[in-house]
Amino acid sequence: MQDDKIIITLSGQDKIGIVARLTTALAEYRVNIEDIKQTIMQGYFVMFLLGSIAESPYSFREIKEALLKVGEELKMEIWVQKKQIFDNMHNI
Repeated sequence: MQDDKIIITLSGQDKIGIVARLTTALAEYRVNIEDIKQTIMQGYFVMFLLGSIAESPYSFREIKEALLKVGEELKMEIWVQKKQIFDNMHNI
């Protein structure tokens, strides 16, 4: 279902453990990773991730708040959006 999909965008100074920390949090909140793209651009780590929250017992809000804390811990920018809203924003 489209409403069960989320888009996570993460960016900031590259360092060891970024993927491990983010994916650990996703597993804890039972978010299934459906697609992931990442790159390093001049020392900056950039990741785009498509996840499904269909099997998660947590609400979108709870998941988003947890991931925002991960971003703070990593000292990186993180955006968490419902895919449906993301798609609508980019169709205007």
